[in-house]
Amino acid sequence: MKKIMECVPNFSEGRNMEVMEAILEPFKHTEGMTLLDWSHDEDHNRMVVTLVGEPEALKTSVIEAVKIAVKKIDLNHHTGQHPRMGAVDVIPFVPVKGVTQEEAIELSKEVGKIIGEEIGIPVFLYEDSATTPERQNLAKIRKGQFEGMKEKIHEPEWHPDFGPSDIHPTAGVVAVGARMFLVAYNVNLDDPNVDHATAIAKRVRHIGGGLHFCKGMGVDLTERHQSQVSMNLTNYKKTAIYRAHEMVRMEAKRYGAKIVGSEIIGMIPEEALRETLAYYLHKEEIAEGEMDLEEMAKQAVDFLQVENFQMDQVLEYKLAKQQGK
Repeated sequence: MKKIMECVPNFSEGRNMEVMEAILEPFKHTEGMTLLDWSHDEDHNRMVVTLVGEPEALKTSVIEAVKIAVKKIDLNHHTGQHPRMGAVDVIPFVPVKGVTQEEAIELSKEVGKIIGEEIGIPVFLYEDSATTPERQNLAKIRKGQFEGMKEKIHEPEWHPDFGPSDIHPTAGVVAVGARMFLVAYNVNLDDPNVDHATAIAKRVRHIGGGLHFCKGMGVDLTERHQSQVSMNLTNYKKTAIYRAHEMVRMEAKRYGAKIVGSEIIGMIPEEALRETLAYYLHKEEIAEGEMDLEEMAKQAVDFLQVENFQMDQVLEYKLAKQQGK
């Protein structure tokens, strides 16, 4: 069986198209892998790229993209709503087909070692690749961000797993690891008060007593005169998208706020769409193949008020197209 792995590198640039295009180049011309999706956000000032392919091809292209990002991104002049600690902030590897979690962990360590020793960027292994329990949670590693990491990295418990013991002066540090599939889901509110969005995020996320496998934060969407509850659903099988969406709606009521839109960043598993649509259609479940995928996706994103959704964002659908099925 052909080995297929996903990689979702996040770059701290969402405004300069010339820089983003340069970073994307290695992903467009490396044999054995496919650039499935990429998106950028000016408020977050961040670009998220979704790749699938053979492990060695992913390793080659990701390392080349890191080299470009390090040359072109200076975090000393970077501002944005999304927390960041590196020009390349995080590089997760996700097993898709014919690949074990152990193989994804091993690949993350290989990539981390090259970035640390050859490119000179301190690397922290996180999630399933973490070397200590404290490093499993990306938020704990990133706490303090680029500015605070200059001192934090000298604390004994935060010595990097690979690379130098001082942060790179312009590119900071990077987290590399293996994890299961993550759904990045953001809900936009008609309330421009970001303090309200932050309070809602704190109640929705697991650490605040909310949904298990949900991380969240409030974001100021200045240009839209809105605020956003930005979430990562780290296990969509146990915390479905519709639950996060409806809990945001419920908590927003205390501020008189309403949902005016949402967005899915990167790829989404077909199974996650089926589960969400089943809820809104008042069905126990929608079995695989029971409904046409495109109609199912259209209905699901209509219920969720998803903006700019493309069918190519559905992972199983895209993989099937790539393999000619």
